[in-house]
This record gives sequence, structure tokens and C-alpha cells, in this order.
Amino acid sequence: MARIGIADVAQAAGVSEATVSRVINNRGTVATGTRKAVEEAMRTVGYVRAHAGSLVMLVTPGLVDPFFAQMADRIVVGLGLHGLRGVVCSAPVGGAQELDFASALLDAGAVGSIFVSASNTLENADPGVYRLLESRAVPYVCINGAAGGSNAPVLSTDDRLAAEISVDHLWRLGHRRIGLIAGPKGNRPSDRRVDGFLAAMKSRGATGPDAPVVRHEYSVEGGVSAASRLCEDPAVTAIVAASDEMALGAIRSARWTGLQIPADLSVVGYDDALPLEFFDPPLTSVRQPTERIAAAVVQMLIGLIRGRDVSETELFFSPELIVRSSTAPAPSTDH
Repeated sequence: MARIGIADVAQAAGVSEATVSRVINNRGTVATGTRKAVEEAMRTVGYVRAHAGSLVMLVTPGLVDPFFAQMADRIVVGLGLHGLRGVVCSAPVGGAQELDFASALLDAGAVGSIFVSASNTLENADPGVYRLLESRAVPYVCINGAAGGSNAPVLSTDDRLAAEISVDHLWRLGHRRIGLIAGPKGNRPSDRRVDGFLAAMKSRGATGPDAPVVRHEYSVEGGVSAASRLCEDPAVTAIVAASDEMALGAIRSARWTGLQIPADLSVVGYDDALPLEFFDPPLTSVRQPTERIAAAVVQMLIGLIRGRDVSETELFFSPELIVRSSTAPAPSTDH
């Protein structure tokens, strides 16, 4: 049986072989209608696109966290619209797996890479994977943190603004001693949330014991442990958490000490990737603009692959506070 080639696709689509090649290799500019016609012709004649020239590596710190899963899903779909295949690589942040994945996919013909809050979020991370990509002239884009010493584009949620809108919401409800449970030190998004939180509290005249910060792991257990320390201070009436999982851990910890949510303690999460309206109580959370970031990342990487100049200035996206039932006016101090 004769192998189906681009000449067969070109004939079926009524275009030149050069146009088919541009669609297959995602090179140059092709009109949307023409691209659709070529893609349909490929399916009709049974053309199988080679992997080389169409793979994009997506590195995530895991897919258990729904935020990373949603972001990866949106990016893969967006890449597919441009004829690219996103390969999701789950690798522990700071581990050697990122470099292993990159080596394998570069050998398979990868044309780009996206770091979805991976080692790019760590201070002093091993730059080996970035140096490898640069040595092969393969462009990459980072989400929520710049790769150290790199000029690669970075797209991030504005974590300082996220802290500000969380504090503002609680302050308007009458809370004056608000605690923050944040991720580990040296994690760029976590450090920014701490900076934003302290700045927001300071601008309202609250410092020191009125703005306590406890750092722990991004997990329910981390939230339980961090919140247990804050709950030792009866004057703390609200907690801002650096993730929804940490916020759920804070709620669990508070209930273990006999506190009611939100009558005694208000809690704000971060990400809004879980179906939080179905939790008890429904969790107030800062929503990261996943779809807008994913769409912008895809467009930026496509530009880099096509040799266009893109801005090296970090692009920040504004988050949104989704108010639900885990926050309420501060409890009265009158007895």
C-alpha cells in the first residue's frame, strides 16, 4: 500500500504542497480557512502527521492539583489548534526529571517548551534544563516565575494584587488581625504573596503580631499545621491561604479547636480550581485567570517558534476574588 504523502493532501485540499508543509510544520502564515481545509484533507486521505516538528513539552509539578491540570488542559487544546501536540510531563519541582524529559523530547523533535509553575518558580534552581533548550535553539515560556538567568518570556498571576484584594475584603468585614499561611520560602509565587500581604496590612496600619505569617507546604496537611499556629492566638479572626488546599486544611484545623467557620474565623483560599461552591462552607477564593494565561502562553510560544520578537518583560494577569460563605464580618469582642 502506497504511503500517503503531502502531495495527496495538497490535491485533496486544492492547495499547494508548500501550503500543506506550512500547516504541518506550523511555519509561516496560513489563513484560517485554508488551515481548516488542509486539516480536513489530512483526515480524509489518512495522512499521519510525523511527531517531529509538532511536539511541545509542558512541565508541571504534578496533575493532582486541579489548577495545574486545568492549565495543562487549556494549553494542550490551544496548541492543538495550531497543529502542535502538547506532551504533559509531571516532574517534582527541583528534581532531575525535567532535564530527562527535555532530553527525550528534544531527540523526538520538540519545537518548544512551557514550564507551568515548575522549577522556574524556585530561587537558585538548577538551570540545566534551560541551558539544554537554549543550546538546541528551542524556545520556552514560563508561567508564574522566571527561570534564573534567562530572558524567556514569563506570564504570571499578579500575586501581590491577589494578597491585596484578599486583605481588602477581610478588612472591610472588620477583621484587624489577619494571618497568612504561605508556601515555602524561595518559591517565587509564595514570596510574592507574602510581600503583597505584608504591604497590604502595613498600608492599613497593621504590622508585626497583627499580620502574622506562617509558611508550610502547599497541601491540606501544610494548611492544618500552619493554621494551628495561628489559631493559638484568639485575636486572629481571619486567615488568607496561599492555596485552596491550604485553606481547607486551615478550616479543618480551626474546627478541631472548636472554632466555627465563618462565625469565629474567616478563611480565603487561592486558585479557585476546585468546585468550591460545594464545600462546607463554600470557600471564598482568589481565582487565577487560567484560560487567559493559557491562551496568551500559546500565542507567545507560537510567536517564538515562528521567529517573532516577543516582550521579555514579565506579563501580569489580574486575579479575581470570588466571595462565598467562608468569610463573614469579624466576630464581636463585646461580652
